[in-house]
Amino acid sequence: MTNLISAEGLKKLHEEYDQLWKVERPKVVQGVSDAAAEGDRSENAEYIYGKKRLREIDRKLKHLGSRIKVLKVATVPANPKNVSFGCWVTYEDDKGEERCYQLVGPDEIDVSVGKISIDSPVGQALLHKKLDDEVIVSRPNGELVIYITGISSKRP
Repeated sequence: MTNLISAEGLKKLHEEYDQLWKVERPKVVQGVSDAAAEGDRSENAEYIYGKKRLREIDRKLKHLGSRIKVLKVATVPANPKNVSFGCWVTYEDDKGEERCYQLVGPDEIDVSVGKISIDSPVGQALLHKKLDDEVIVSRPNGELVIYITGISSKRP
């Protein structure tokens, strides 16, 4: 798994960590404490749910903390000549459909906004390619032939 991240991505992870640690966790701890004060914990749904939610938060905090420690911020070249981390890549498939994605680390993946993992089959196939290159992407349902039509440091 790639340990690269954009400065924006790292900032979002820190914000998520802070939100969980400073807002969510104290609220849940208070709820568990209030529920425990009501008496019988074995049949107290608020207490049981609160303890479960607290474990989920602690698990997420542990994961975020360990990822933040190993991540390295990568900078995108201002005028990239070939595809690298953080670049926006526009390509056309053999049916003439055009797509545009940014290659990011696994902590920033969000296909709905065009961010795909540099470790994915498409990301690996595009890495180090140049403008107008023909790229073959190996997929479980067969190969896909694409043509790179644009490489940029900013979203086109």
